[in-house]
Order: sequence, then structure tokens, then C-alpha cells
Amino acid sequence: MQVEQVDWVDIPAGLLRRGTPVDEVGAVARHYADTGVPLEWYLKETPRAEIHVPAFRIARTPVTVGQWTRYAAATDRPLPSPSPSDHPVIGVTWEAATDYCRWIGERLGGLDVRLPTEDEWERAARGDDAREFPWGDEYRTGLANLVDLGIGTTTPVGSFPDGAGPFGVLDMAGNADEWTSTLYAPYPGAPEEVPRTEDWAFDRHITRGGAFRHDRDLARCARRHGAYEADLAAIGVGFRLAAPAA
Repeated sequence: MQVEQVDWVDIPAGLLRRGTPVDEVGAVARHYADTGVPLEWYLKETPRAEIHVPAFRIARTPVTVGQWTRYAAATDRPLPSPSPSDHPVIGVTWEAATDYCRWIGERLGGLDVRLPTEDEWERAARGDDAREFPWGDEYRTGLANLVDLGIGTTTPVGSFPDGAGPFGVLDMAGNADEWTSTLYAPYPGAPEEVPRTEDWAFDRHITRGGAFRHDRDLARCARRHGAYEADLAAIGVGFRLAAPAA
């Protein structure tokens, strides 16, 4: 049996400046007006709050097709995306992603492998400041596999090292949209017009980071998204692993 390995990144305990201040949402919506995203969608990021996030580990890159192939062979799971082995696996349901976490945790000696929470994901992407993107405050084409590159599909994980986040985590913007373990709900203190639930979503768990088909607004560290279509391969939904601090 092949020994599974994960390239873990240690994320220290620290303060997450989560979300976006309410009084900045209008400016954010105007800045990204060309993407067609209405202001109401950005309101889901409000209000800004300072959250203490305990230390944890997160995988440097998303789970790949090659890693999923070994899991699928051992569990009779289907292969959701016919892509090269070093590309992120996409088309994976939330339930299948959590099953994979349990499976690989057993092969790592009983490690409590899981999906990251939404706050953990944003902490890994933002670090100790309130940066707009994992690499800084300004969007730069070529730092992530998003629609502006025109590739139209996934690329090998880790292909954009200059787009790394502050702790060295890769692919937190673009390539594959990533499941978190967090069900959508408004942040405490959100404006009344923020929906209490997203019953129209195919799955109400929050995804983060955006995929190859998405525009730069979804690459923002604060942007809260979801799986709104049933074809998870077409919309590029994948996942990465998290675990307790070593």
C-alpha cells in the first residue's frame, strides 16, 4: 500500500481580520463593477470582525487527481474529473470530500484530517493583516488561474508560486474553488438585508478562493461563495485538507 503524504503548512494562532467593513462595501462593489457582481453579494462579507483563530495545519495545495485516484481505487469511488494527476480534483461533493479526509486520516496514523473552517481558510489566506488577495492588496494577472488567463481549465497545483499567501500556502486564489466545513450563515451583526440562508444553493457549505472559470472578485480573501450549480466539475469545486496543529 502506498504511503500517503501531505505537505502541511503550520498556521500559527493569531488574529484574523475577517470580512469587510460595512462602510467599505460600496467602494468594493464599484471597484469590481466590471465583474457584474451586485453589492448585495459583498454584504455577506460584513461586518469586519477580529477573530482569534487557534493554530492548525493546512495543506499547501489542494487535493490532486492523483491523490483522489488512489482513494477511488480503494473505495470504489468514481473519478469526477478526467484531468492530469497533478491537477486539483474537481467535481467532488462535500460529502465525498469529508469521506476522503477520514480515509487519508486513517492512513496518516489516525490523524484528525478534515476540511478547514471558513475562518481557518481566511486566516491562511490573509495572515495577520487585512490584505485583499493572498499575495497583497492589488490584483495582478498571472498570479492565479482565473478567467482572465483564458486557460479555461485547471492547471497543475502550485503553478503560481508568486501568488502564495503569507504563510506559503498555494492556490488559495483560482484553479479550484474549495469546500470549507462551514455552513452558510450571516456573520453576527450583518445588515438585515443579508439572507439568513441560501436555500437556492446546490450545497449550503461555504466555498472559498474561486476556480479557473471565475473572475478576480472571487480571488479576494474575504469573498464568501457557495456551490450554486449541481455540476461541480463545471464550476470547478475541489478541496484541500486541514488538521490540528502538530
